[in-house]
Amino acid sequence: MAFLNGPRLLDWANSPPHLQFNKYVLTGYRPISSVQECIKSLFYLHNELGNIYTHGIPLLCFLVLLPLNIPWSQISVTWLGVVHFLACLSPQLGSVVYHLFMNHEGGEPVYKTLLTLDMCGICMINTLGALPIVYSTLLCYPFTRTVALLMYILLSSYAIYCAITARSRVRRLRSFAWQALFRFSFFLLRWVGVGGGSPTSLRHFLTMDALAVLGGVINITNP
Repeated sequence: MAFLNGPRLLDWANSPPHLQFNKYVLTGYRPISSVQECIKSLFYLHNELGNIYTHGIPLLCFLVLLPLNIPWSQISVTWLGVVHFLACLSPQLGSVVYHLFMNHEGGEPVYKTLLTLDMCGICMINTLGALPIVYSTLLCYPFTRTVALLMYILLSSYAIYCAITARSRVRRLRSFAWQALFRFSFFLLRWVGVGGGSPTSLRHFLTMDALAVLGGVINITNP
């Protein structure tokens, strides 16, 4: 992977203070860099390279493969496919930009902006990803469906605000509690047979939210 000779990497003690958030990562920090130098860091080894590529490769795969695999001809409401596509892209895109440019010469203000962008990307998969679920569950109830969609968008907007202004990881996770409960109520509607949607999708519904909860728990338990 190291196609270029990169700059001399820093240890934890000599890295910029705003990047010293994990004392267990002792070496491999990139020095403060310009935009061009950050992009060049794609081609030499450092401690963020894995984060960049493990988000970047799925991003490219989603960009190419998702439009080809969404059954557009079977979707009468086009925006359902569009928001699903954007939901899949948003966390990958936010994380790639964050990890690639976190050592930018703009310092802590730029870093905080990138961190907010990364958090918004994660929030958007919960927000946009649930809209097709709400729509299909209430397909036979147009007025209720419209109200539910508006409620979820407003609730999600508030959750995003709480998440990006939270001062701890625990509070950030709590920001999504009402979102999760809202989505779970739609699972119950499908389970009891009131809501629409494929009956075989319920296990995927549970898997999706279980993985989201697991990711949040892992995040708050990290040092």
